[in-house]
Order: sequence, then C-alpha cells, then structure tokens
Amino acid sequence: MKDFCNDETPAIFQTARVLECVPTLGAVPTGSVYNLSLAGDKRAIPAAGQFFMLRSKKSQALLARPISVFSVEKNPDSQEVKIEFLILLKGQGTKELCALHEGELVELLGPCGNSFPKPDANAKICLAGAGVGVAPIAGFASTLPDSSYDFFASFRSGSYGLKNVRAQKLTITTDDGSQGVHGMISSVLTASYLREQKYTALYACGPTPMLRYIQGICREANVQCYLSLEQKMACGMGVCLGCVIQTVEGYKRCCKDGPVFVGQKIIFEEPTRQTKLESVNDVDLSVNIKRLRLKNPVIASSGTFGFGDEYQSVFDISSLGGISSKGLTLEPRQGNTGTRIWETPSGLMNSIGLQNPGIPHFLEHELPAMKKLGCAVIANLSGSTFESYCKGAELLEQSDVDAIELNISCPNVATGGAALGMTCQTAADITQRIRDIVTKPLIVKLTPQASDVAGVAIACQKAGADAISLCNSFQGVAIDIERGVPVFDKIKAGFGGPAVRPIAVRLVWEVVEAMNKLPENERIPVIGIGGIATWMDAVEFIMAGAAAVQVGTATFANPFAMNEIAKGIEAFMKRKGYKKIQDFCGIAQRKQQ
Repeated sequence: MKDFCNDETPAIFQTARVLECVPTLGAVPTGSVYNLSLAGDKRAIPAAGQFFMLRSKKSQALLARPISVFSVEKNPDSQEVKIEFLILLKGQGTKELCALHEGELVELLGPCGNSFPKPDANAKICLAGAGVGVAPIAGFASTLPDSSYDFFASFRSGSYGLKNVRAQKLTITTDDGSQGVHGMISSVLTASYLREQKYTALYACGPTPMLRYIQGICREANVQCYLSLEQKMACGMGVCLGCVIQTVEGYKRCCKDGPVFVGQKIIFEEPTRQTKLESVNDVDLSVNIKRLRLKNPVIASSGTFGFGDEYQSVFDISSLGGISSKGLTLEPRQGNTGTRIWETPSGLMNSIGLQNPGIPHFLEHELPAMKKLGCAVIANLSGSTFESYCKGAELLEQSDVDAIELNISCPNVATGGAALGMTCQTAADITQRIRDIVTKPLIVKLTPQASDVAGVAIACQKAGADAISLCNSFQGVAIDIERGVPVFDKIKAGFGGPAVRPIAVRLVWEVVEAMNKLPENERIPVIGIGGIATWMDAVEFIMAGAAAVQVGTATFANPFAMNEIAKGIEAFMKRKGYKKIQDFCGIAQRKQQ
C-alpha cells in the first residue's frame, strides 16, 4: 500500500528526477492520461489531498501546473521518495509533462494546500472521483483501512487509477457503458442512496458539475461532504490570489485554504446554459469580407509571408484564404539600417522599414506569380504622403489584385504609416482619398498605438472602408546590454507574437462592439491580427467578433502554422456542430448581451 504522511508538510522547491512517464492503463482513448512517477526529496512527503506545482525543466510554458498526488512510496533506505501523478493531456503544460522521459528533470514546488480530514473511527464514509479526479481520492483511500469505505469512480470511457483502492464496495460508471454501470455518477449515487446507506461523510474530487451535484445530494441527505476543487493557479502558495473560490465565508484561496473544502460552504456559480449542437461532417469555412470572398478565414499577414511564392515549395499555398503582400510603396525602398530582427522570449521585434520593390515592379513581376497561387491576393498599400498613397492606389486599382489593404499603421517608418492612423481625422482623410480612387474592396489596417482605436475604426468606416484589419505591431524598445546601446537604429521597433494576443483580442472586441452599435447595414467586418499561433488562438479572435484572421510571426516558428490553423478550425467546427464560420463569429459578444 502506498503511504501518505498523516500531517500536512510545508512546501519546498526542488528538482525531481523522472522515474517513469507512460500512458495510463485503462484510460480511453489511449494516451489521454499519463502516469508520471518522480523521485523527489524525502522532506516533501505530501498528505492525502495535497498537490504539487509541476513544470518540466525544459518547459516553454511560463507557469507550473497544479497536479494532485496519486500515490506516494517511501523508501527507508533512501533520501528520495517516489511520487506518482495522473496527468490529463490537455494543454501545453501537461503536454510537456506527458512527453517526459526517464532521467529528465521536473521543477517541483510543494506539497501545497491542505489535506482530506481523517474520518472518525466508526464513521461510514463514501469516496467519489471522476476522471483524473480519481487520483487524489484514490490516494486518500490508500491511507484508510481496507474495506472501511465505499468507492464510486466515474469515467467517460474505460477506467483507471484504482490500483490502490481496497473498498468494501467499488462501483464504476462510464458514459459509454464500456465499464460498470452505463451512465454518470448520478445514475448510482443519489440522496436517497446516501440516506439508505447511512453514510456519515462523503469525500469527492472531479469536474465542477459533478461536485455541484455531490454538494446537492449531500445537503438533501444531511451528509457531511469534503470536496477537492481545481482552479487555474500561478503561485500555488497563496500569494497571487488568482485561484479564489466563492464560499459562504467570502473568497477563499484554492491553493492555500484548499484544495479540500467543506462542501456545504462552497458557492458554485450557476452553470452556463449552452445550446447543444450535434457534430457535423461537412462545414463551410468560406468568408465574405464585403465583396472579397475567401475560401477560409486564414490570411497570411503582410510582411511575414513575402509574396507567397517563397513558401510554395514548403506547403500548398492554395490552402490559405488569402495573402496580404509585403508592404508596398510607390517607389522602391531599401528599408532601415542596422539590426532589423530581435527575438524576445514571447515574440519578435522588427525594424524592417518597408523594404519593397515598389508598386510598378510588383505589378509586373510579383503579382502574376501571386495570382497563380490559388488564394485571394491582397495588396498592402503604404506610403509617406497622401500623394504617394493615392498614386499607388491608382496603379493597384488597374491591376488584378483582389483587394487593397491600406496600411496606416506601420511603426517602422518616419513619415506616413502609423502617423496617419493615430487620429480619427487623419485616418478618415486618407481612407476617403483612397476610397475615391478605388472600387476594389478596401481594408484599412490600424495601429494599436492610437488612443481611441475603436473611434478610428468607425471614422474609417464612415469614410468608405469595406473592412478593418487590426492590429499592426506594437511599439517596443530593446537594449543591447553588452554594448549599452539601443538595438535598433530607430530606437523603437515593431513587436508582435504570442505576448500581444490578449491585447489584440481586446482591441478586436472593442472595435466589433463599436460596429455592433451601428445599423446592421452600415457595419463592416473586422480582421483580427496579433499573436495567432494555433487554431485555438484563431477561434478566440473569431468568437470575439473577427470575421477572419491574419497570421504573421507564427509562420517563422512553424511554416505549417497557417495550414494547421485552417485544418484545426475545420475540425473544431465539426466537433462543435458549427456549419459555417458565421455560426460562432462574435458568439462571445452575443452572450454578453
């Protein structure tokens, strides 16, 4: 039997060695849950119910992940203790933990939190766990005398984590009927059953809906319950206050005051009502940006994909919805001097300065090749003066480009660019000038540096824009600490990548929110840009109201990123039952109304 200590142990920080990391037997689908065993410091033996903050030593994730202890095995002849966890493969952090190999290192903070209270000697207790919530409950069971409890385990399919359970009665339920009773835990555990069995206490861990149900039946049957909760955490030590839960005694920290709480004291939020959609086989990913039709909502962002032909040997470019060309000016430009690229831990800084061959050269040489790629061609138009913008627009209007993206947001040029997008008046003026020249779909690309981005967007809409794209790079400064000088000759440079995504989503949200206040026939679509690296990122923008998305920096890290994003959106739609992009475009805004 695995042995937890009886008293809660203070947390320490250590580097633990991986003993084993293998798919959990019985978990369905195979590889969805992993057993991770670590050789940890003997000073950090957890009590039943405590957890550790785990982070792979080589992790790219910022935060450690809170994982409950499954089992502990002490060796009296060693200064190490074997600690075992069950880890659900879910996001980046757990993916890294599940990919560990024997001998690799894991940063470990803990044990954290409180533990399950020991039952009275004559108590009749019931234990209940669902999914990986079985782990801490099974760990607690291993500290109790054999056959001194009944155990209920609930899974979607299959069963696992029960090797140390020595229950008087073990009941398994599965959603698909593959093991035990067909159904959820509510099929076998009810208030009347609790009264009938004369339980004095119930201990449980699992998803929130299951714990809410357990709380309800225990309240109805007048049975004491102890619930182990899960929350997103940053510190695990009770200092950041990011994991609080509501109780009758006010907010409590899940990591410090919990994770085990007296069930009757918890205030669960009311469940969100969601319309049940059946999965579908055929979905329509096409998007209409006014008169511009895209086969899917994924567009290569200007300045990050050249003219498209450069990547043709890497993947099928026709799989994209469109390509926004390198920023084009009337005259050829050589761009900025000095360092142009600077990597940061969470993105990329650049000071390219609109180097490009000029619009006449583009029309003669690059555009014909772009038109053969099989996706929409968007010409990104920039300039230094109103006159240069207008002359460039005249040339593009006579060309075969499918749309024009008016760039009034480039942060790396001295004149034009972002300077024109900073105020409602200048943005409206340049938009109106270009609108008077072109009949092609006109997208206006905005800067995040404006004090009123939503106001600028509405000004552009009123001046004739067919769509808004936002946002272009944020401005940043980098210092070369060895030389003690700014990295870039122009001091400030554009910054993009994962770090800007939440801010970009906020800007898209605000612009869409402003558009939705207009009469429906006056609204124009928004194209979201900023830190999109996965299909989940793209869906987030779309749910915030973006009709389509542009992907930039991610292509440098993963040339297949855009292709994977399009496929990911399609799979997501099939799974969720969305038949077209419009079914979930802006859904997060609608649910706030």
